[in-house]
Amino acid sequence: MQFHNLKRSPSNRKSKQIGRGGTRGKTAGRGMKGQNARAGNKKRPELRDVIKKLPKLRGRGKNFLKSRHEDYTPIKLSVLGEAFRTGETINPKTLLEKGIIETRNGRIPKVKILADKKSLSKDKNGQVEKTFVFEDVKMSKTVKKLNDK
Repeated sequence: MQFHNLKRSPSNRKSKQIGRGGTRGKTAGRGMKGQNARAGNKKRPELRDVIKKLPKLRGRGKNFLKSRHEDYTPIKLSVLGEAFRTGETINPKTLLEKGIIETRNGRIPKVKILADKKSLSKDKNGQVEKTFVFEDVKMSKTVKKLNDK
């Protein structure tokens, strides 16, 4: 036996079909009468009408729900009072060194200082117990008032 004499066991040919059971006889796969059987049949897909009625969403596309602005990390003034001494400089780097904030995706986050009830406590003379020097930090109005006094 030689290579050119070999034949595949399931032959690759389809048998010729005849009559009504044939592949493309009589109605040619279109069934009986009706809109679908006619030449030039073009039915609009139902889903297309629904899609056409939907309002077009314009704007920021797939990133619509993502905020454009980086969020500030809120820090209470009372936490700073425990970690820092009076007159110390507070900036994102010093906060990172003290372990008060953590990096986000390898970057130092923006920080906003907020006042709370503990931080509003005053000594006998009516002065705020501790004042700090703030750099590259956003502050609430209350913190600004407390720090200016």
